[in-house]
Amino acid sequence: MRRRAFLAAPLALVVRATRADDGYPPVVPGHALEFPRDHGAHPPFRTEWWYVTGWLETEGAPRRGFQVTFFRNRPRIAEASPSLFAPRQLVFAHAALADPREGRLVHDQRAARAGFGLAEARIGDTDVWVDDWSLRQDPRGYAARIVARDFAFDLAFTPTQPVLLQGEEGYSRKGPLARQASYYYSLPQLAVSGTVARGARSERVSGRAWLDHEWSSEVMAPEAVGWDWIGLNLADGGALMAFRMRGRETETFWAGGTLRTAAGRVRTFAPGEIGFEPVRRWRSPRTEVEYPVAMRVRAGELALELEPLFDDQELDSRSSTGTIYWEGAVRARADGGVAGAGYLELTGYWRPLKL
Repeated sequence: MRRRAFLAAPLALVVRATRADDGYPPVVPGHALEFPRDHGAHPPFRTEWWYVTGWLETEGAPRRGFQVTFFRNRPRIAEASPSLFAPRQLVFAHAALADPREGRLVHDQRAARAGFGLAEARIGDTDVWVDDWSLRQDPRGYAARIVARDFAFDLAFTPTQPVLLQGEEGYSRKGPLARQASYYYSLPQLAVSGTVARGARSERVSGRAWLDHEWSSEVMAPEAVGWDWIGLNLADGGALMAFRMRGRETETFWAGGTLRTAAGRVRTFAPGEIGFEPVRRWRSPRTEVEYPVAMRVRAGELALELEPLFDDQELDSRSSTGTIYWEGAVRARADGGVAGAGYLELTGYWRPLKL
């Protein structure tokens, strides 16, 4: 524990010292993503994340949500230094369990500079870890192993559908300028199997998950304060991703999304085709931050009502990525019936988000 704390202590200072326009490669339209290469890390870019969310089922227990995220950051600090302690790459990780029996999110986090066998994000395929937390590709798909303070995950994710490229063939705009973009793909409808442990009790689980992999050099426009995002595995086998970037002067600064139907047809939405309308808000008793935890979401002609598994799914990550946000399991309804399930992420409500 002391070793991890020693290597992680400077991370907040390092992240605040970076500049978005200082020597990072741009994200450009027309760049073709290649697999399996692009499943791995992209160290020249400033920011990258692998993000897995889903719903779990256990016999005799209510459905639960889970989240595992690994972040890689290139701070461009002391890159010419021969010292092994130079923070050339930083790796952060978040994990959370959303269990209605708890009534609030149970979560943990890790942070370290890459190297020393402690943390790494490898090139070529998904292989990222911090200490005893890991997300790796294997012959079946992916495997996540997390040993947190109050829970543990040992989960396998098996693809049932091909990669879903977001935006324009993987080039996803986040603002009006071409450089305000990321490379972005998803793997919806992952079949989940494995175990979740709480204390001495370990339970076999199954379910459905969603994986996002995104990397960029400048994601957020300076006029933006945060985003609302959903990734939904639809009940008919389809998948919907939608987001809006919220501005300082307007509720929606930019927006986008992608729908893949159960038949495999893909539709990419323009900013004006996406809508997020708050229906109900919840105020955190710990931070006093208010979040729109229930939403009406419009994506073209598709209209969905989102309701959280429970309200208290706030994640305080000030000791790693430096922010507080809401990230929770939600159900989607349409025409009075269940339309799907997935995750809703709400950032920038505590204070403007700085990547």
